[in-house]
Amino acid sequence: MSDDASKAMSLEECTVEKRVDVSASGEAPEGSPTLSKRQRKKLLKHQKWEEERDLRKQKRKERKQQRRLDRPSDETGEGTTNSRKRLRRDVAASSLRLVVDCSFDELMLLKDVRKLHRQIQRCYAENRRAPHPVQFYLTSLGGQLKQNMDDHDKGWVNWKDITIKTEHYMEVVGKEELVYLTSDSPNVLAKLDPAKAYVIGGLVDHNHHKGITFERAKELGIDHAQLPLSSFVKMNSRKVLAVNHVFEIILAYLEKGNWRDAFFTVLPPRKGAVAVGEGDQAAQDSDSDSSEHQAPDSTTDTTAPPEGNYVEASHTAKEEETQP
Repeated sequence: MSDDASKAMSLEECTVEKRVDVSASGEAPEGSPTLSKRQRKKLLKHQKWEEERDLRKQKRKERKQQRRLDRPSDETGEGTTNSRKRLRRDVAASSLRLVVDCSFDELMLLKDVRKLHRQIQRCYAENRRAPHPVQFYLTSLGGQLKQNMDDHDKGWVNWKDITIKTEHYMEVVGKEELVYLTSDSPNVLAKLDPAKAYVIGGLVDHNHHKGITFERAKELGIDHAQLPLSSFVKMNSRKVLAVNHVFEIILAYLEKGNWRDAFFTVLPPRKGAVAVGEGDQAAQDSDSDSSEHQAPDSTTDTTAPPEGNYVEASHTAKEEETQP
């Protein structure tokens, strides 16, 4: 063996001995190259981590056992039952049908199609969690929307508790059972009929095609109605509800039994929604305080409150759509 090879082996053996000494004590022995402070801390940390491996495993086991003990038992005494499965046992499915009409694909840009896809995903998820899930239908699926779902959500083909059709909803549900939900309808929906199928327009267009769902319903000769939003809610922002908002409001109505609670459960804070009457009451109180310091005008008819015309107008005029 050459002298160079012997020197290389000796140097390697020496290096191994030094590493062993340093990892055992955390400090380099005298006469050896000095490790930096960071290197010594890293070695000590790794050594401590290895020594506490069994302790960490034992602690994880104890925490798991404690969670099992803390988990409330159901009526059958199965304390380890999954909480989501326990929740689903209390589900009472509704016979009411909600149909998302996806026949507006050619009217939307790709970015709006993607928004519609996310809204449909939200509808599906909320319906799966709802205490009274509806019969969910997705009709006229095709074009950009289907392509986007195939590209970004391949699992949609395995969705449960949903009926997905490429056909138009008129080919899936009887005409006499359909009610198209559109804010342009003069008919206000007082209550839900479980024998009906309510259609939500699957359209995200930022009011570029305002009134199109109402016109479609009239052309097809099917019933139409709008949610009673203006009867319960005043909003500072645009009165436009996304597909998932309409869907969730109906789920909330089935759970709570009244429109007021349903609206305020679902409407996002950014809409600035307040109950009808709250703002008017504050204005009336302010006017009442100021009128105490003014003499009545003999030419004014004091038998009718000045707010009457405003309230009437607020129920008849519509600034923007409430549903697509």
